[in-house]
Amino acid sequence: MQWEDDPRRSGSAAFRGVRASRPVEHIDLARDGARIAEGGFWVVVATFEGRLDAWRMADVARDDAAPEPAPGRGWDGPLPETWRTSLDRDAYVAGVDAIRDDIRDGEVYQVNLCRMLEAPLPAPEPGPDAVALAHRLATGNPARFASRIVIPRTAAWPGAWVVSASPELYLRVDGARIASSPIKGTCAPGEAMLPKDEAENVMITDLIRNDVSHVALPGSVTVPEFLGLHAHPGLVHLQSTVEARLAPAYHWTPALWPALLDGTFPPGSVSGAPKSSALRIIAREETAPRGAYCGGIGWIDADSRTAELAVGIRTFTWSPDQGGRLRFGTGAGITWGSDPYGEWEETELKARRLIGLASGTTMTP
Repeated sequence: MQWEDDPRRSGSAAFRGVRASRPVEHIDLARDGARIAEGGFWVVVATFEGRLDAWRMADVARDDAAPEPAPGRGWDGPLPETWRTSLDRDAYVAGVDAIRDDIRDGEVYQVNLCRMLEAPLPAPEPGPDAVALAHRLATGNPARFASRIVIPRTAAWPGAWVVSASPELYLRVDGARIASSPIKGTCAPGEAMLPKDEAENVMITDLIRNDVSHVALPGSVTVPEFLGLHAHPGLVHLQSTVEARLAPAYHWTPALWPALLDGTFPPGSVSGAPKSSALRIIAREETAPRGAYCGGIGWIDADSRTAELAVGIRTFTWSPDQGGRLRFGTGAGITWGSDPYGEWEETELKARRLIGLASGTTMTP
């Protein structure tokens, strides 16, 4: 297969400290995840619904060895008034009320209820727009796990791009050590977290501890950070961190990635607890697929035995299969203590800055 050499146009990815280009192989991680152990640098896009794609990249540059190319053209995003939501205010509030009924009835403790925003973005090819939007977000909304992935059309892939300003770590693997840093709890700068925010984080941190224990050395799971306050552009989050050591059976063996993803995906912070009940309720209440939003986005370097995958929040996607539309998701964790109208406002707070940047109405941090 021939790939274009220009990384702005096809077959490239950029993450914090690493850039890669020229995809030479594609696998389905759900079916062929054991192949990661054979080596190589892999770019990963996992949708919330469970499609797990990985591409082995031929060219990899770290640190400042190969700076990200400047966009060939400026970002020309959708008009602000063209954005549409999958759940309007009344529908979202009704969904929160229904979930609180589920909690009252003992079906679930917490559910992350999301809505998808989309607007028309005609584009003859995916790459240049992705690079332009990534530069815009890097200026207006810098994020620790910012990323940009462009994969052209193939027989198994529709040709799409993902641009993320995610602040949340889904999985980091460094040799035998693994870590996850769930974010739950949100407020505007200068405001106080509510008891409900802390309850959200406590429940999901416990869920993550259980998720990683499936591949961990017994007794090695720890929580070195608990309910930490982290400031981000335009909002503040509560974050905890769970760490563990891999059991010998999973120490970069063929069993590692199938077991790790099976035990932890989709991320607990964007599903709920118990996860199986939360996923059933999400399927009932949400009217549009999330796609890469709330999935996993990042890289796996089997040669150095390291990996970093972010939770796909604060994330834009575009594909011809989406009707040439730009998509962005926003949501909130629903607990018994949730105020339905307050949860709607939280989704607005999370979306406001990023949608403003994509629409050209927000220019500076």
